[in-house]
Amino acid sequence: MKKLLLSLTAATMLAGPAAAATLYPLNRATILAGSPFDFKVELDGVHQAGDVTVTVNGKPYAEVFGKEAEFVAEEKDADDAVLGSALLLRDLIIEDAGDYTVEVSAGSETASVTWEVYGTANEPAVKNIIFLVGDGLSVAHRTGARIMSKGMSDGKANGRLNMDELDRMAFIGTSSTSSIATDSANTMSAYMTGHKSAVNALGVYADRTPDSLDDPKVETLAEALRRQTNKAIGVVTTSELQDATPAAVAAHTRKRGDKAEITAMLFDAGPEVLMGGGSAYFLPQQTPGSKRKDDNDYVTMFRDAGYQLVLDKEELAAAGDADQKLLGLFHTGNMDTTLDREMLKKGTVDKFPAQPGLVAMTEVALDRLSKNTAGFVLVVEAANIDKMSHPLDWDRALVDTIEFDKAIGVAREFAAENPDTLIVVTGDHTHGVSIIGTVDDEIAGDDMREKVGTYADAGFPNYTDENGDGYPDRIDPTRRLAMFANNHPDYYETFRPKLDGPFTPAIQNEQKQYVANEAYKDVPGAVLREGNIPRSGDSGVHAVDDVVLQSTGPGSENFRGYMEQSDVYRVMADVLALGVNQKN
Repeated sequence: MKKLLLSLTAATMLAGPAAAATLYPLNRATILAGSPFDFKVELDGVHQAGDVTVTVNGKPYAEVFGKEAEFVAEEKDADDAVLGSALLLRDLIIEDAGDYTVEVSAGSETASVTWEVYGTANEPAVKNIIFLVGDGLSVAHRTGARIMSKGMSDGKANGRLNMDELDRMAFIGTSSTSSIATDSANTMSAYMTGHKSAVNALGVYADRTPDSLDDPKVETLAEALRRQTNKAIGVVTTSELQDATPAAVAAHTRKRGDKAEITAMLFDAGPEVLMGGGSAYFLPQQTPGSKRKDDNDYVTMFRDAGYQLVLDKEELAAAGDADQKLLGLFHTGNMDTTLDREMLKKGTVDKFPAQPGLVAMTEVALDRLSKNTAGFVLVVEAANIDKMSHPLDWDRALVDTIEFDKAIGVAREFAAENPDTLIVVTGDHTHGVSIIGTVDDEIAGDDMREKVGTYADAGFPNYTDENGDGYPDRIDPTRRLAMFANNHPDYYETFRPKLDGPFTPAIQNEQKQYVANEAYKDVPGAVLREGNIPRSGDSGVHAVDDVVLQSTGPGSENFRGYMEQSDVYRVMADVLALGVNQKN
């Protein structure tokens, strides 16, 4: 028996595992009926075209799909090494809803996936959608913003945030197709396409080829709106317009860093309102400050396409109620935080002193978009919640959460006058952060750790808002929130707000490892915290935790329980009736 078992083990090892092909869209994909997408089969071996069999619900695929795929005998990597054969069919459209099982075989390689192709309502349930994203918005951000803005006493909040008043809620899973962890590209892309994808990918399934722009595409929300409706489209952000979250509305690339190319994709999509930072990618390469490597002048191109250009908050305020399309470019890169822009005048405010805030941009966007009698979809991103959470700069992140909530208030006011509006408020992913109590400077001694109050010793923070603007008068009161990350590089915890400018917790050493930034070493009471992420990381990372989605308005009842981000798109497609051609 022992010899028999050894023989069987040896035979199994020699045979190796059966090769498996890869199909895109992936298994369990949900696809809007009539929505164009790219179909691809990747084979590990090199085959002849006649040796590859693909069926759909048991029938030859060309019979069901209506056309033949391109056969690629040898796909190659960046070093010209052969990866295997492939089939590729661009712009495939499946009109009939139902389940579709796709099977492929080529020699010993096999694979099978099942897709659900879904239809939508025959009539739109809404005229407008306002989709507001707090990038990296976690429960702690919301709690901290509420306490900082409204205060708390006797165990109860002294007021509510606008997001607290939205009446429908769901928990949203954010994981990517390549890992449980995620980034803003694939998460926002799932919201904007109804397809999950890999980290760094926008509007595509990430395939094996080295070209970041040739991956199998799926239709974006902007494309679906253009194809099926006469609705206007708006994108407002405090990041670069080419950054992952705003780019997901229209972009197709497996590399979110393709920012020059994303600018072209935004131009092709032609949203009626486009406001944020990132002007460096609009300017031709000879212009000082440009980050392009070509002579394309997208500022001129947008103007020639009928856009009004505004460059600061004064120009935005003076833009009035014109009917023109609107392009707002307020920074060469990411816009400054609310704390720096409005209170401390730090960051890059000296170079860009007249940046508008998210509230003003949202107000103008709604005014412009609402002139379209067919309605609109507006995507609003509060980017700095995430951009300040990465470097563990919690005070800046919380103040930007308050600003985000004020933009939600603008949306609620609009919806009160326009009840055929669906408001969706969510994050694209979370951060590993929690509030554990307070830091009390009035506790004697130099040991800042001993000033951290937990349980009954925490008491309540003493932020004030004397002018009633919803922001704390100062972020460094004597008793403030104790907010910490559960993941981080080596850094010096100072237990204080960073009043001199955004926090830089770690810097590279000669070995290209990130070590604690000694600029904070001599802050009284600073404590070295040894990191728990790889030393190649310079900041805190995203968490795998679910995000919270809240909504109100027609169709909001469909957001409930646990949902995948791709399911959120399906709800929006249904209430917009994107399965039905509504064009005049």
